Amino acid sequence: MRIAHLILAHDAPEQLERLIKRLQHPEADFFIHIDLKTNITPFLSLENLGQVHFIRPRVAIYKNGFSSAEAILNGFDYILQTHKQYDYFNILSGRDYPLKDVYEIHQFFKENPGKIFMESRAVSKEWKEANANIKKYFFGYNPFFGSKLLAALASTFLPSRKLPKNLKAFGGSKWFTISSLHANIITDYLLDFNSVTNFFKNTRCSNEFLFQTLMQNSDYTTDMVNDNLRFTVASSNKSLTVDDAEMLLQSGKLFARKFEGNIDSKILDYLDEQAAIAAKNRPVEED
Repeated sequence: MRIAHLILAHDAPEQLERLIKRLQHPEADFFIHIDLKTNITPFLSLENLGQVHFIRPRVAIYKNGFSSAEAILNGFDYILQTHKQYDYFNILSGRDYPLKDVYEIHQFFKENPGKIFMESRAVSKEWKEANANIKKYFFGYNPFFGSKLLAALASTFLPSRKLPKNLKAFGGSKWFTISSLHANIITDYLLDFNSVTNFFKNTRCSNEFLFQTLMQNSDYTTDMVNDNLRFTVASSNKSLTVDDAEMLLQSGKLFARKFEGNIDSKILDYLDEQAAIAAKNRPVEED
């Protein structure tokens, strides 16, 4: 069960190093995207860990835009061009951390081959408040002077935007785990249909809609599991601390976000200790 961990990071190289070390496994490789606005030099030593690769071209990541989706798609292309056979692509941020022993994580995916672990809600029924992101105009991919005003005027006086190709909108978290087959299908589809790519380039928070929409409108909906295997706090401003330890371990998830080691490293120490205990008690595998 070979996993390609695709990690988007923009700071804290020490914490990123800690994340990589916790996920190191004979059948794991790490593909790191560093925000183009960030100096990459402090991160380059991570290549010395082995099985670590930096994705190029890099993208400048901006809130609410297409940029993080573009970074993920660049990562897909980069990984697929290695021609290595990966079973899963696992999308993480540099602020994520595993809640399980790495061998337990690999065993989980070994027992669940070919799935798409992705949070997904139908915008028309389950996430109606997100309708505005799809229907309203947003010039976030190539912003220009007055673009916000123009988008507001267009959204007021022009007909609502509609997804091309009769696609139905779905959305959810941009952090997910997907099989290599499905990642390939996404990249091929977007290459074939520029109209879909262009629509999402000008969709607010498109990284929360692109992947779910493509998969839910595909022939692979039976492969989808509406669970991205990540524990996430309700408030995006809250960092997880040692006070959350019991809740994290009881969540049953494989990963959690977000952690800030410079605020509370004790929670990371605790999770490492629990993983070490699990590893010690792991049954010996027979050859």
